[in-house]
Amino acid sequence: MSSTKFILGLFEDPDEMMDGITALQQNSVPIYDVYTPMPIHGIEAKLGIKDSRLGYAAFMFGCLGGTVIFSIIYFAMVHDWPMNIGGKPAFAVPDFIPITFEWTVLYTALGTTATFFFATHLFPGRTPRVMDYRATNDRFVIAIDVKKNNTPHEDITNLLKEAGAVEVKHNDRKYVSYE
Repeated sequence: MSSTKFILGLFEDPDEMMDGITALQQNSVPIYDVYTPMPIHGIEAKLGIKDSRLGYAAFMFGCLGGTVIFSIIYFAMVHDWPMNIGGKPAFAVPDFIPITFEWTVLYTALGTTATFFFATHLFPGRTPRVMDYRATNDRFVIAIDVKKNNTPHEDITNLLKEAGAVEVKHNDRKYVSYE
């Protein structure tokens, strides 16, 4: 049994890479992931990637932040230390709105950032998961998981080369490390 874990097709042009994705999909070859040095519009739809749920998390963190600070202000200004300031009532909601808005934005920003780092495993100090270093510079990479694939390696290699791959690599490691 082969030690190859991934077959990587490296392309110089994003249009050729998109043709490679089409060729692989037409031959029922499952694609593990695609790595590009820049955003390519329409690639998510082509790969069948669902929309991110990060917006829902941001909304929930915003609600949490607004509720927390509103509760703190209400407790401090109405129950714990009510003050008569110019004859205004202690529970004057318009006075609470600016700080409630600011805390809502703060909680949303920090919570969404933390959720993004948790979901993508991009914690500070963690070694990045990179299939090929050139994917961060000038190459477009299609990664195909060999273990979840019934197509012979030679057929996949030929499909990638016919689509315009400048290089096809058989990787025996899951990710390249920086050591």
